[in-house]
Amino acid sequence: MSGDGAPESGAGGMSGLPPLEVADSVAVVTGGANGIGRGIVRGLLEAGATVVVADIEQDVLDTTVAALSASHPGRITGVVTNVIDDASTDALADHVYATYGRCNLLFNNAGVGSGGGGRMWTHEPNDWRWCYSVNVFGVANGVMSFVGRMLESGEPGHVVNTSSGDGGFAPVPNAAVYASSKAAVSCLTEALAHQLAEDSEVVGASVFYPSGGLMDTGLFTSHRNRPTELERVRGGTGRTSMTFTQMKDLLEKGGREVKVADLDEMGRWVVDCASQRQYVIARDLDTTIDLLHRRADAIDRRDLPPHHQMGL
Repeated sequence: MSGDGAPESGAGGMSGLPPLEVADSVAVVTGGANGIGRGIVRGLLEAGATVVVADIEQDVLDTTVAALSASHPGRITGVVTNVIDDASTDALADHVYATYGRCNLLFNNAGVGSGGGGRMWTHEPNDWRWCYSVNVFGVANGVMSFVGRMLESGEPGHVVNTSSGDGGFAPVPNAAVYASSKAAVSCLTEALAHQLAEDSEVVGASVFYPSGGLMDTGLFTSHRNRPTELERVRGGTGRTSMTFTQMKDLLEKGGREVKVADLDEMGRWVVDCASQRQYVIARDLDTTIDLLHRRADAIDRRDLPPHHQMGL
């Protein structure tokens, strides 16, 4: 693997599966109307895929589809989808298979924050329900709605689940609800990849850790889509979510040089890694690998492992 996390070249995929041809494939991206998801959609279109964008926000979905259709006519459509609801992800899969007869690439990318940090015992049950409903059950619903059909079709396929280094590699104590949900995605995806390796010679899975800089995405304002029935009723933790600008300013005031990620470039890179069947899709792993070694050493000593330092 090269230093930036790009896949090595070779005749076969890094998982042992043959590389997946993106051109002329059919791809589905949840949470695809903005942020990282939109970057993935653009990367897929540029590589020649037909893309179904699934998102809960109708207006943003329509805007994204219209904008990208201008340069990729006939190869992008949008379907309003609520990943919390398994009936909604089933309807998405029904639409994709009725329209195209296959799904070659599934990006379970939709995600939210928890609405602010704080001690986990000061969070409300609805904070946990909302965050886990989207970040964990949303991924699980995507897997349940699509993977069986992907296997039955016999078509080459790949599933990419979006986790986060903030929790996916190690706990983040000041963002425990969000981080623990992303840890669940990492575990879920690893189990999925092992099961697919046992059951299929053409379908695989990857876990994606967005990395390479601070990302200006809708995650910072994800409360805009919080369902009424999952709103806070106890007053919350006393902390609220930060905007992208507030987070950037806070990090810079703490003495950190903040690199802002190019989400379109990230999308192209993720698509390339997925096509090569790279299991861990992540960049800038040197610090993470050191942390994981220190965590393993602590576990060997039966000590509390060190956590992910966000620098806040």
